[in-house]
Amino acid sequence: MEEIYKKYLTENLNVKGKLKSVNFNYPNNFNFGYDILDEIAKKNPSGLAVVWCDDFGNEKKITFKEMSEISNKVANFFISNGIKYGDFVLLILKRNFEFWFILNALCKIGAIAIPATHMLSSLDLKYRLSFTKIKAVVFTNDEKINEKVLSSTKEIGEEIKLFSVRGACKGSVDIFENIENFSSKLERIKTNVKDPMLCYFTSGTTGQPKLVMHSFSYPLAHIITAKYWQKAVENKIHLTMSDTGWAKASWGKIYGQWAVGAAIMAYDYEKFRPNSVLKVIEKYEITTFCAPPTVYRFLIKEGNFNFNISSLKHVSTAGEPLNPEIIKQFKKITGLEIMAAFGQTETAAVTFNEDETGKKIGSIGKASPIYNVVLLDEEGKEVGKNKEGEICICLGEKKPQAGLFIKYFNDEQANEFSRRFDVYHTGDIAIMDDDEYFWYVGRKDDIIKSSGYRIGPFEVESVLIEHPAVLECGVVGVFDEFRGQVLKANVVLTSGFKPSQELSKELQEYVKKRTAPYKYPRIIEFMPTLPKTISGKIKRKVLRNYK
Repeated sequence: MEEIYKKYLTENLNVKGKLKSVNFNYPNNFNFGYDILDEIAKKNPSGLAVVWCDDFGNEKKITFKEMSEISNKVANFFISNGIKYGDFVLLILKRNFEFWFILNALCKIGAIAIPATHMLSSLDLKYRLSFTKIKAVVFTNDEKINEKVLSSTKEIGEEIKLFSVRGACKGSVDIFENIENFSSKLERIKTNVKDPMLCYFTSGTTGQPKLVMHSFSYPLAHIITAKYWQKAVENKIHLTMSDTGWAKASWGKIYGQWAVGAAIMAYDYEKFRPNSVLKVIEKYEITTFCAPPTVYRFLIKEGNFNFNISSLKHVSTAGEPLNPEIIKQFKKITGLEIMAAFGQTETAAVTFNEDETGKKIGSIGKASPIYNVVLLDEEGKEVGKNKEGEICICLGEKKPQAGLFIKYFNDEQANEFSRRFDVYHTGDIAIMDDDEYFWYVGRKDDIIKSSGYRIGPFEVESVLIEHPAVLECGVVGVFDEFRGQVLKANVVLTSGFKPSQELSKELQEYVKKRTAPYKYPRIIEFMPTLPKTISGKIKRKVLRNYK
């Protein structure tokens, strides 16, 4: 689909065929729904847009023509129900295939979609509804979700329209039971590329979540994500493991993948099971796969690789750094190198490994050509190579940075703080080596200072995860009267191992022998699970306060 997306960006390659720079050139009225989806539907109407399945044998295949026409019907339905340009609409749609129709319908209208996970509590929902003055909630007809939506909207006391899929519940209108008489044609609605199109609430690991606002140009940045990092292929199927309520869904379940002509695999599971994922890869002959580090850890530690997954040609990860040992084991089993990247809800891929040529195991890759990435100290000065610094994106250009969020909604203090020194501050610490590869250290707040040493939790976790007893672990610093802080490892064991004092000592000695002695965890706590955000990141603040 290059002839479609290349109207809006130009890729410049070096002599080795690697991406060197990107120039964006889009009109003020660029809209993904009209300019990418509808154009693909005209050029490749029978091409697959979404392949959906669940754990009960149900499946559905949706072509680009169907996606275009049905999203128009949904858009006309929304318009008739008073949804208009600039309205906030909260989506709680799990991994249901209806999500894609609805998201594109809202994009075409110019309403602002706020995808959210079904795992939110009533209190979480109440905060989101009141903070943004939501006009409507679209949700899956599920007993648990219904109860949370109805109770939270009732508490707000404002008139919020309720739309559902897969059946109506009390107070809601089922969208797909009511669109039959609406036209599959939609007269183009004027939108502005600088206006907000899509928002996500951050995970909220250190306080109330902030609302990240992305403009209509945001999808274009993910063409680079899909083509050069995830290696999505035209007329092949890409699977990104993500709930539609996470920003990772934007990275891997729609924009860039469709722009390059790939189909999206929507595996609609209720509970994650490693072998079920491998079965889906085998059955649907998935070509490219992207998942958070947790998924790879479970695949290696708990998965059965007797499935035929030879269709896989490229695999990638982001969200948190992935331990080198998992990368090595996965390659040993599959022959595939896991390509890591770094980015945030606020950005597209900031750094990534483009391919195996020159790739360094454990690094988060080189800076994306769409950003000017620097590492800065506390005074806003560049630290140079082989030194720790905060990952920052320069904001010197007058035009907006591709894929970088507009702002945090209704939070000027956070906006000013995140953009001081004329850069966007990610809050993440890394080191850049002599070859300009970035190596992740940790969040600024997670760096442990013990007896004068600075220790990144990831480097200790990477050693622990090599031990066969360790399924997952989270390392934090806890107060110590003499050392300031000491390391505490919170460990989830693999099946077949049980907590014991002997195992604690074994793990401590294991770390001592494989890294500097001062980095070993003086405290080990065995836990059934680790506390995580709704997007799967470890809540280290909770671990630090855990008694």
